[in-house]
Amino acid sequence: MSIDLADCIDCRCLAARRAARTITRHFEAELRRHGLKATQFSILASLALSGPKPMSELAEFLGLERTTLTRGAALLRRNGWIGSERTGDRRERPIKITASGRRKLEAAYPSWKAAQDSAAIASA
Repeated sequence: MSIDLADCIDCRCLAARRAARTITRHFEAELRRHGLKATQFSILASLALSGPKPMSELAEFLGLERTTLTRGAALLRRNGWIGSERTGDRRERPIKITASGRRKLEAAYPSWKAAQDSAAIASA
């Protein structure tokens, strides 16, 4: 018995992944001049909006695997754009945006906004 795989041509999962990659490339083209990837911009924006968050909570909020967030946050940390906040619980070290990170976010915002506006037009 043979299976007809013709339906796989219209795979919604694959189509969604293609669309996501296209949108990501669009945002990253705008953010490149600021030395940021789209995910890194989202990390900075999320921390600016919400305040310090434990890595696992931030990963869940962003819809990322914790390991993906850890990799994305590494460059932000090296550049001094995020840091850790000390708490009474030594096991927990929430990450926070730094003053330098806030400046980077604000400098990149017009590029993000241009990508946001043009992506909205393209998807309308």
